[in-house]
Order: sequence, then structure tokens, then C-alpha cells
Amino acid sequence: MTIPEALGFIRDHPHGILATTRRDGRPQLSPVLVAVDDDGALLISTREPAAKTRNLRRHPRATLLALSEGFFGAWVTVDGPVTIETLPEALPALEHYYRLVSGEHPDWSDYRAAMARERRVLVRLRADAAGPAWQG
Repeated sequence: MTIPEALGFIRDHPHGILATTRRDGRPQLSPVLVAVDDDGALLISTREPAAKTRNLRRHPRATLLALSEGFFGAWVTVDGPVTIETLPEALPALEHYYRLVSGEHPDWSDYRAAMARERRVLVRLRADAAGPAWQG
């Protein structure tokens, strides 16, 4: 599977599991909602104190398993380096992420306040490998 094919699948199937690396080398798995930006970056909103954020600051690389709606349906994995964008600079990217996954927010002021209150960050994963893909 090519990276563009994987990104196309993820655009249509935004539910996934993000794998990061704990301090001791074991995997940390987190359910995430992922969006694909126009430039092909995978976008994930999370919180500053989350385990995945701490893991990615130590080891800025992750694997994403994107799943179809039916658990035993098609799936794909991508791997790549990540960057983490923090507030306040991350706010436009977090708004863009929201629009990609949910459309327009009914109250952007409330959304912005929630992002600050929750200490949200934006994880940007750039896939440099894709596969396997499977249907099982």
C-alpha cells in the first residue's frame, strides 16, 4: 500500500489507535480521532498531560492503525515522525482539525475556551511508511 492510498483510507475512516513508546520501551495505545490535512499530515487533538503527549515528546515517532466502522473490516497502518503544536500557537490548527472532523462549531468562543481549559495540543504525524492494509 502506498502512503497516498493509506491517507485516502484514513480520510474516509477517522477512527484509529495511536501507538507511542513508553519510557521503558513498551507500547502505549490510545484511541484517537484523526483527520488528514490538505498537505497529507495526520492531525490528532490531545491534551498536554496525556501519556501519548509525554511519550511523543521523548520519542517523536508514532504508528497509527486506522479502522473501518465494522471491527472486522478493512484497516491500514502508517508510521512516521510527529511534531506537537501547543497553545496559543496551535489554536488555528486545532480549529482546522475540528472543521475536518466535525464541520463548523456552533460557538467558536466556547471551543477556544475549552481548548485552553483542557490544555489541548495538536499532534501532526507525517507518514513515511504505510502498510500493512488488510480486511479480516
